[in-house]
Amino acid sequence: MKKHTHKVGLVGTGNVGIAGAYAMVCQNICPELILVDLDRQRAEAEAMDLMHGQGYLGRLTVRAGDYADLSECQVVIVTAGAAQRPGETRLDLLQKNARIFEKIAAELDRHAPTARLIIATNPVDILTYLMQEMSDRPRHHIIGTGTMLDTSRFRSLLGAHYGVDPRSVHGYILGEHGDSEFPAWSTLTLGGETPVDRVILGRTWDSTAMDALFVEVRDAAYRIIEGKGYTNLAIGLVIARLTQIILDDLRSVQPVSVRLEGDYGLQDVALSVPAVIGANGREGIVHLDLPEEEQNALQASGKILRENLSQIGF
Repeated sequence: MKKHTHKVGLVGTGNVGIAGAYAMVCQNICPELILVDLDRQRAEAEAMDLMHGQGYLGRLTVRAGDYADLSECQVVIVTAGAAQRPGETRLDLLQKNARIFEKIAAELDRHAPTARLIIATNPVDILTYLMQEMSDRPRHHIIGTGTMLDTSRFRSLLGAHYGVDPRSVHGYILGEHGDSEFPAWSTLTLGGETPVDRVILGRTWDSTAMDALFVEVRDAAYRIIEGKGYTNLAIGLVIARLTQIILDDLRSVQPVSVRLEGDYGLQDVALSVPAVIGANGREGIVHLDLPEEEQNALQASGKILRENLSQIGF
């Protein structure tokens, strides 16, 4: 692998892909970004539009390309696939996007075999697993955005509830990026304190309010899709952050979709648990001491994902 090229490729210039591209450009995360899409005209137009911001952001290169142009990329982000429609669950997308991924995996193995892959297409856990099966590259070089977005929603709402900066709130949404995800309340801290069963900043822990807050987190995508037809802005920020973590080898702990092989008692399935992310992709898994209720929720989430994988022969 060519070190420190900091070149990034993005496959899929739909709403999510371009939100990720825009976030990366605004944050100056990479000096060169290559957009690949079946609709070459769309990719060229998006690249041109992004390049016109250089007067405010400084010199950078955004260009349309083909898979062959991704050969020097350190990171390739995959957002291509069928979009989630109103009333459709992430798992409903499985059959359509599995076929699309088969073609993408072959092209990336041929032209960018050393790149670290970030999967953002839904259902992200299953497609992360499938890309690991379809690609010849090491499995730990392929990670999914997982519940990074859900965790950001979680911390944002908790920050609003307690009246503090969400970056001072720590805690995870784990499991599937979807309907079987769950809040790991045991991991929740606010400025180092554990809010559960305590009074913090004048607010007593309210289990009913917290349960409602989690439902708002879990169902946020459905509400956004109902209102504007798709989600893209916050996941774009997730893509940018995860790309930066890999490019700069930050070894940051994030709740991303990774393959579990015995971790947390789960086997042969990809879902979100805290993992150390760096230049090599997934560099380690953090093993939380989850209480029985949360461990059971993780097992249940893994079972649902494994059943869906079995339905398509994996």
